[in-house]
Amino acid sequence: METLKNINKDLNTNIENIEAAFENCGDFVKRKFAVGKYKELWLYVAYFDMMANNNFIDDNVMKRLITSIRLTPPTMNEFNDDIFEGLKDGGISASDMKEEVNLEAAINSILSGDTALFIDGSDKAIIIASRGFPSRGVPSSESEVVIRGARDAFSEVFRINTTLIRRRINDTRLKLEQSQVGKRTKTAVGLMYMDDLVRPNILEETQKRIKNINIDAVLDSGYIEQLIEKSWASPFPQAQATERPDKVASAILEGRIAIVVDNTPFVLIVPATLDTFFQSPDDYYQRFELASLLRILRFLAGFLALTASGLYIATAVFHPSMLPTSLMLKMASARMNVPFPVVVEILIMEAAFELLKEAGIRLPAPIGSTIGIVGGLIVGQAAVEAGIVSPIAVIVVAFGGICSFVLPSISLVNAFRMLKFVLIFLSAAFGFVGFWIGIILTSIHLASLKSFGIPYMFPFVSGEVNGYSDFKDSIFRAPLFKMRKRPIFCNPDSVNRQGGDEK
Repeated sequence: METLKNINKDLNTNIENIEAAFENCGDFVKRKFAVGKYKELWLYVAYFDMMANNNFIDDNVMKRLITSIRLTPPTMNEFNDDIFEGLKDGGISASDMKEEVNLEAAINSILSGDTALFIDGSDKAIIIASRGFPSRGVPSSESEVVIRGARDAFSEVFRINTTLIRRRINDTRLKLEQSQVGKRTKTAVGLMYMDDLVRPNILEETQKRIKNINIDAVLDSGYIEQLIEKSWASPFPQAQATERPDKVASAILEGRIAIVVDNTPFVLIVPATLDTFFQSPDDYYQRFELASLLRILRFLAGFLALTASGLYIATAVFHPSMLPTSLMLKMASARMNVPFPVVVEILIMEAAFELLKEAGIRLPAPIGSTIGIVGGLIVGQAAVEAGIVSPIAVIVVAFGGICSFVLPSISLVNAFRMLKFVLIFLSAAFGFVGFWIGIILTSIHLASLKSFGIPYMFPFVSGEVNGYSDFKDSIFRAPLFKMRKRPIFCNPDSVNRQGGDEK
């Protein structure tokens, strides 16, 4: 669209420009009408059907303006700049209104769901907040289910999401910086943070990366996540995606930044460390003994989800003498009728498991659960009876898959899913030597990775920077009264969260 300049005092010129911009838009609603005691002032209202609240516009704008008799405007040659106040007091009953002098900005407001009111003889338009597009309200969390804790989740509406966060943090120091990203979609993107807790350098870096995004469309927070990652080739996520408002509120109170994107129920949290992906919201809603046990299980499950298949291949092919004799004989007898090498049967089962997982996700929920359970049992049993794979291969692959389901972050699970195949091939080629080469290279990569300046492996590396206090909320979770300091993400001037002055 050609760049439009300021609003013209001639109403007909403005109408021509607006209707040219919205040509062939069947859902564009506009009306030119006269108001005033003697119907001497012409107005033009424009909005999009269903993006704006039609009932609100009819009751609080159109009806009041048309029936108003208190408004007695001057002639065009003697136009009064106080017409905005006159319309507000005499014709429009809306609390959120603003003046706009730029026609392109007014058109962008219409596209966002607001209503624009143009006045004959005025070089300003009145933008009325009237957004009312359909939404599913506040849904329940689906991908991050907890036993104890809030059940609400983010939706696709930007303002609902920011409200769910602000509802939990009743503090004037909670800030929201809002901008638009995407040359065509003009998607609302907001940075929410605590003004006194956020590190200034992390905030500046986040603002810079958002500002430098130059793309035509942003349809989901996944676009933003990929465009602001510095180590884009790494399989590990450098931003934490969540649909839970309580998790975002907790992160903001730790000094982190929430990136809220319109049209998506997933909010990004930066910075992120490997440790944060093993944490679940209900870790803090129940006793520390149980939370610590669950944390240990998650770390162990994460390691096994990554290494189970590779360990089996390295042991069965290159180092069977490491196993007890009875177990080794059972494995050998189970594989007597299998025509494929160990690595091939593992790859067959891994591929079948991934296919069943994807099928369960894409199909409707009732059918998907049936495919996941019944399909897995039938396919696995049939493969064993046909002699394509051995029972031990089915057990190893299924065990690794179950371990991946324990992890609360789907982004981290996806990283492990990819690296798992790297370990399989290294183990198949070099045995335990290849397996440990893969583990060491992964560890080196994790140690070199940073998320917005914070070491990805913190507090397992450089833990002394924060006095080792972050270990109280890592593999183990200390009692709440012992967790007096905020994590490394926080501004060093506001590290205390218990026991006196925050400063």
